[in-house]
Amino acid sequence: MAQLIKRTTATGENRYDVRTRIAGRVVTRTFKRRKDADVYANTTEADKLRGVVVDPRRARVTLKEYAGQWLAHRPDLAVRTRELYGWLLDRHILPTFGDMALADLSPSAVRAWHAGLAVDRPTTAAKAYRLLSSILRTALTDEVIARNPCQVKGAAVEKAPERPVVSTAEVEALAEAMPEHLRVAVLLAAWCQLRRGELLGLRRRDIDILRGAVSIVVTRTTTMAGKTVEKEPKTDAGRRTVAIPGNILPVLEDHLAHYVAPEPAALVLSVTSRALGIGWDKARLRIGRPDLRLHDLRHSGLTWAAATGASVAELMRRGGHASPAAALRYQHATEDRDRALADALAELAPVTRIHPRDARAMEGSDSTPDAAPAGI
Repeated sequence: MAQLIKRTTATGENRYDVRTRIAGRVVTRTFKRRKDADVYANTTEADKLRGVVVDPRRARVTLKEYAGQWLAHRPDLAVRTRELYGWLLDRHILPTFGDMALADLSPSAVRAWHAGLAVDRPTTAAKAYRLLSSILRTALTDEVIARNPCQVKGAAVEKAPERPVVSTAEVEALAEAMPEHLRVAVLLAAWCQLRRGELLGLRRRDIDILRGAVSIVVTRTTTMAGKTVEKEPKTDAGRRTVAIPGNILPVLEDHLAHYVAPEPAALVLSVTSRALGIGWDKARLRIGRPDLRLHDLRHSGLTWAAATGASVAELMRRGGHASPAAALRYQHATEDRDRALADALAELAPVTRIHPRDARAMEGSDSTPDAAPAGI
């Protein structure tokens, strides 16, 4: 229970100290009027019962200070993720809220900030909002704040437009337009549904031509500072072995023979992410598809797989998805596939068929065959 202590100052004025234990610490607030002290004491006790009481001194920490501590205590973040978070904080969050105390952040302020950012950069706004909300959720757990001010419904959802699906013919054209030592990247991205980092992380030992399989065990990326980073896939699902379609095996075998060193650890694509990007940019322009991204090849390949009738579990395994949500994006292709199956089933039916309604009409009509001659 809160303890109320009345005392008299050197000037003869009454003061009322309210002492209460919050998050394991004794917090004292002083008031000039007994009424205000009683209100604070009663409110604090009620908040403690509801589990929303916070230490007012801790809530005065600024967002910049708390976000710095939050990042420092996240050793689980990948290098690129940490860079992204730092960029979002420096460019889009801290300029608005950095000097504000956590206690002063309000839902209306967050709503106005998000709305302004979302006008021109909706995807960035969603990423920044998710980061801010995550930081403040931790502050809520730490009992630094009583409520997370990130209350904008749907603000964390990235509403990216549907990416295009390329045809198999376009994939062939893109591969032909790439530098010879990079053509296999297009084919593996489309037909084996590999991500950019997975392509760049492949070693000779990861390709099994005899079994027709490729294993994803390491990814290779480049940081914003230009440093190359190799690491394991983010999830267990990302570490997988994928069957290679037979149509690209000869090309892959030729690539290994001509462009990959004989050592088992030799890179399949001994180029940087930037060099791969330059080759891709030239290829997509050459075939007249400047709208395409390299990741669209993976998206297209998974869509093709769904169209063949692949289940969600099969798409998850092949795409390296940790949850069904991502794989479900490709299930729209099964609707077109279902129509194709229905048409194929219809072709199994007899070529000529009398509609039941026509058969009934014939039974009730006089248009019957001529009667047989009498006596026969």
